[in-house]
Amino acid sequence: MRLGYSGPDFKESMKPLEVQNLTKVFRQGERAVTALNGVSLSVSPGQFLAIMGASGSGKSTLLHVMAALTLPDAGTVLVNGRDLRRMNDRELTVFRRRHIGLVFQAFNLIPTLTAAENLVLPLLLDGHSRSQAEPKGRQLLERLGLAQRADHRPDVLSGGEQQRVAIGRALIAEPAVILADEPTGNLDSVSSRGICELLRDLSQKQGKTIVMVTHEPAVAAYAQDVAVMKDGCIIQQFATADAGNGQNLALKYQECVR
Repeated sequence: MRLGYSGPDFKESMKPLEVQNLTKVFRQGERAVTALNGVSLSVSPGQFLAIMGASGSGKSTLLHVMAALTLPDAGTVLVNGRDLRRMNDRELTVFRRRHIGLVFQAFNLIPTLTAAENLVLPLLLDGHSRSQAEPKGRQLLERLGLAQRADHRPDVLSGGEQQRVAIGRALIAEPAVILADEPTGNLDSVSSRGICELLRDLSQKQGKTIVMVTHEPAVAAYAQDVAVMKDGCIIQQFATADAGNGQNLALKYQECVR
């Protein structure tokens, strides 16, 4: 099974994700907080990009805008060349389900469903039959190392196993891009390393395009590139190979935000 995107409107030259001059201002009474201040970013097919920044830097807002969970005040988000701002709510819901894989810190699995049922839910919601969805789900669970846990509910899965199911759910529709918001935030160090290795392998070996928000240099080090945010702006972008290990990446990050 190929996990890369193969939708009918895919073009080799097309960027899976582009954002242009994004602006987002949150208002709290008379106070205005600029979360995004003219952010532009381009992500290539198969790229694994980590977005780093301190709390309040705008990194999670940027991810939510790229996922069309939050609308920008200005600017453009293009996924496979499609402008998200030109879609109504129903069109966005369908497009997101088919073309954007979402992974969150809190897993967001449905507690009454098994791992296999959680994983194939996007396909069932999109009108696929169980006879189509379930074999694909079982095959993906096997690739994720969860074949023996397919019929278990989330409450008996470890945190790392739950996050693997959540990643499988994001992969099942073969989206153009996976957006991950602090995917290791609720995990211990061993589980966190396993999830980081999985995301890296999905990019390097399966050609998946991944954008991950994190504040941890050791997590960002698994990505191919890092974009650093401060005060709603991307202030620098660099290849992780230029930084070396996680400790050196942390030093480079600190230099960027001074």
